[in-house]
Amino acid sequence: MEPKVRSVFWENRQVMLIDQRLLPGQFVVAGFDTVEKIAAAIGEMVVRGAPAIGATGAYGMALAAYTSPATDRDSLLSDLRRAKTMLDAARPTAVNLSWATARMMDLAEHTVPLTIDDLRSALLAEADAIADEDVAINRRLGFHGAALIADGANLLHHCNTGALATVDFGTALGVIYACAEQGKRIHVWVDETRPRLQGARLTAWELMRAGIPMHLIADNAAGHLMRTGQVDAVIFGADRVAANGDVANKIGTYKLAVVARENNIPVYAAVPTSTIDLSLPDGDRIPIEERGAEEVTTIDGAVIAPAGVPVYNPAFDITPHRYLTAIITEEGVCHPPFDQSLRRAKAAAEVRVQENRLQRGERAMERG
Repeated sequence: MEPKVRSVFWENRQVMLIDQRLLPGQFVVAGFDTVEKIAAAIGEMVVRGAPAIGATGAYGMALAAYTSPATDRDSLLSDLRRAKTMLDAARPTAVNLSWATARMMDLAEHTVPLTIDDLRSALLAEADAIADEDVAINRRLGFHGAALIADGANLLHHCNTGALATVDFGTALGVIYACAEQGKRIHVWVDETRPRLQGARLTAWELMRAGIPMHLIADNAAGHLMRTGQVDAVIFGADRVAANGDVANKIGTYKLAVVARENNIPVYAAVPTSTIDLSLPDGDRIPIEERGAEEVTTIDGAVIAPAGVPVYNPAFDITPHRYLTAIITEEGVCHPPFDQSLRRAKAAAEVRVQENRLQRGERAMERG
C-alpha cells in the first residue's frame, strides 16, 4: 500500500504534490521548484480539488518569496504580486486559489519584518498554517455532516472530494470518513465523473483503501438508482459558492441535484468556508473554466471520437441553491436562507483565522 502522505507539502524549498494524473496506476510524489512550474501543475491537474489547490497556491507564494532575488521589501512585494497573478490564472473557477494567495499577499503587505529573510520565513509559516488549518477544518466539517447521515445510508457521491482533493481527510468524502469513524454502516455509489474520471480513478481508490463499501457506476446510472429508491442522499463538494448559495462544482452536479429533488432525496454540498465567495451575488457570476477537447475525445491517450470533432468541455456547472437541502461547513450546517447562514459561517471563520494568526505570533515571540 502506498504511504500515507499529505497531498500538498513543503520539502527542501520545493512544493511537493501527489501527481493525481497517474493514479490509480502509479503513486508518485513530485517536487516543483518554481512558481511557473506550480502554476502549470495546477492548470494541468497534477493537483486538483479546491482546498488542495488553495494550499498549493499558498506554498507557491512562499516559493516565490524564496526564489525571488529581491534584497528589499518593496521588490519582494512586487515579485509576490506577479506570482499571485500567475497562480490565480491557473484555475479560474476554484476560489480557494485566489483566497489563499490573497491571504499570503495580505500577510506580506502588513508585516514589517526585521529582515527580508524574516518575511520569507513568515510567508512559509503562513502557508504551513493554511495547510494545517485545512486538515482541522475538514475534520470539523466531516463530523458536522456526519450528523445528517443515518446509519445504513446509501450515499451518491460525484467527482473526488477526499484526502487527494484537500490537504488531507476531505470535504464530502470527509463526511463519509467521519461516518465510518462513528461506526455507521454506509455504502457509497461512486459516479465515474466524465471526462476526467475523478470518481473512477480517485474516489474509488480512496474508498477501497479505507475499506468503505462502495460501487463504481457510470454517470448515467445515477438517475436509475435514485428513482428505484437506492439512494438516501446526494453529497458533493464545490469549487465556489456564491452569496445566495448557488454552487459551482464538477460538471454533472446540476443534473444530479435536479433528479434528486424529483425523487425527494436530500442534497448536501460540503465546503470549507474558504470556498464561499460573498462578493458574487449568485452563481451566474461564477466563471466557468473550459478545458481542452482531448479530455472528451480521448481516454488515457486512446481516441474515442472522430478526428476533428467539435467539442465543448466546460469543467463545472452551477447548481442553483433551491436544489440544496443544506451546505455543510466547518462552522456548522448552513440551511436556507443561505444568504444569511453562509454570511454567518464566513464571519465566524474569519474570526478564527485572525485568532490563530495572533496565537502563532505570540508563540513566535515567546520562542524569540
